[in-house]
Amino acid sequence: MELTCIRCPMGCAIHVELENGAVVSVTGNTCPRGAEYAKSEATAPVRTVTSTVRALGGVRPVVAVKTVPDVPKDKIFDVMDAVRALEVTAPVRIGDILCTNIAGTGSNLVAAADLDAE
Repeated sequence: MELTCIRCPMGCAIHVELENGAVVSVTGNTCPRGAEYAKSEATAPVRTVTSTVRALGGVRPVVAVKTVPDVPKDKIFDVMDAVRALEVTAPVRIGDILCTNIAGTGSNLVAAADLDAE
């Protein structure tokens, strides 16, 4: 498997060798983060989902959110369906958990910004 590492600005070209679904070697990375990324990406890829959620009574109509921890890549669309259905009431503070176990992923949806009430 050939990957381009996204863990740092270097963008290393990484080669991952798999045997029966298990990583047997990682080459091409220039830092340890590259090896960690490659192993994860080859066996169980995850992503941070960022979006906005509708907010009632706020100085803005939406609040920025993100998933903590990352969610399995194949669950992103399920997470976004849940995000679209969610509505919160201001005020919201950064780090507030707006939805626990979003879409059954084990991850929480947290506020990534403050939102004051009108």
